[in-house]
Amino acid sequence: MSLAIVDARQWQNLFDLRTGKKVEDDSPKTRMVREVLERHPYPGDTTDLSNRWVSDTALDLIDRYDPRLVCLLYAHQYFAMRHVRTTEADRRAMFADLFREVERFVTGSGCAPVIVGTGDMTDLAGELDLSGLEGLAISSHWSARYAGLHQPSERDLAYVRAQPQVERIVSRAEWIATVPGAEHDPARIPDYLALAREGWTFRTTGTSVRQVFRIPAASRLIPVATPLGTVDAITGVRGLIDARLDRTRNALIILEGVGLRDFGIPHAPCDNSVGWFYYEPGDGQLLTLTTGTHQVFAYPVGYKYADETDANPDYPYSGYLKRIPEHTLGRDFNGPSIAVGNHSMLTHMVFGTDVAIECFARNLYNQGCLGVIHR
Repeated sequence: MSLAIVDARQWQNLFDLRTGKKVEDDSPKTRMVREVLERHPYPGDTTDLSNRWVSDTALDLIDRYDPRLVCLLYAHQYFAMRHVRTTEADRRAMFADLFREVERFVTGSGCAPVIVGTGDMTDLAGELDLSGLEGLAISSHWSARYAGLHQPSERDLAYVRAQPQVERIVSRAEWIATVPGAEHDPARIPDYLALAREGWTFRTTGTSVRQVFRIPAASRLIPVATPLGTVDAITGVRGLIDARLDRTRNALIILEGVGLRDFGIPHAPCDNSVGWFYYEPGDGQLLTLTTGTHQVFAYPVGYKYADETDANPDYPYSGYLKRIPEHTLGRDFNGPSIAVGNHSMLTHMVFGTDVAIECFARNLYNQGCLGVIHR
């Protein structure tokens, strides 16, 4: 059983991660995670202290748990650029602070790092409203480029193809064929996928109600910085860490919203795509990094999630992920491992480490922290 500890500053409660039911446990590891949560309240997604919270929490866990594998997710700059109007000077200062935090963590932890940026951000050019189609168009809160089209009419398809903001429309069959050997559930994949041109996004069922200023750019290449070797494609990052885990304490450090343009340390470009599809920040990209295989369909963009009508779904604290992903770094590693991140609902699932601590925030509302212990 995996345990979830919800810390809302004034109180903590312990739950079964899968069922969401309250449980009791007073084992040494559970007490350790509770104490770390108490010492490190989350400051909020868009505050300047958010990335410092990641470093501080991770260093505290390392002192108490001595892990061989560390996974970190720094996401403050992604949320701040997306939802706060920022100048170029603001962004330069934000990136400088981020890389100082990364350096502080690497120096303090003694980890051999693999540092990956998820891609550049770009100014929002505009939104294409697909809410008036005869069929159903769906885009998630965090997808910028992709929208799923479900049972579109010929009129719908003709309309979408005619929009200058749309780069292409891809059928389900073409999408599946793009990813060799991909595991997929066809029922979860839309009939068609619409791709917006860079800078444009879709307004559909499921998109965020918060104002957006910047969105992920068309990052077919992303930066990787590491002393452990070189890698050509996103699927190769996992192997760099696996090859050294028996000799060193390794850290996979992911910087959301940072691409080749703003990566502040020496790095090399890495392929972030498969065919015409490129990864945006999110669960698919993170799972591809942590499994070493393409995870385009882990939770396919444009999925008609309203079809999941179970009143008591598994993993209620884990967003759209309804099972613990297999063959992630942490699940395949036999030694002690930790993960810390300030991107809610993803950290505890995509890394699969023994212990994970993340912010418990929904649509930027700070509700505390979540600690997860995988057994």
